[in-house]
Amino acid sequence: MTSSLETYMNRMVNVVTGDGRIIVGLLKGFDQLINLVIEDAHERSYSETEGVLTTPLGLYIIRGENVAIIGEIDEELDKRVDLENVKAAPLAPIWIPQ
Repeated sequence: MTSSLETYMNRMVNVVTGDGRIIVGLLKGFDQLINLVIEDAHERSYSETEGVLTTPLGLYIIRGENVAIIGEIDEELDKRVDLENVKAAPLAPIWIPQ
C-alpha cells in the first residue's frame, strides 16, 4: 500500500480514522507502517443539525494503526462546497482499538 501513497504526496488528502474522525490536509510524508504526516491539517466534524465544524490542527501525525481510509481531494470541487450548509450524521467508529 505504501507505494500507492506516493501518488498522494504533496496533494490534499482526506483521511478517515478508525474512530470515525475525518482529517483533511496536505500529505507530506508516510512510512511502511502507514504513519502519515499531514501539513495544514484540519478535522471536519459533521452534524445533522449544524454545518460542518472545521478545527485547525496544523502539522499532524496519524499513526498507521488508526488509518482506515485515505483518498485524494479534488481541491477545486472541495472549494465550491459550502460546508456551513452540509448536514450529515457523524461517522461511527469503524473499529475499536485493542
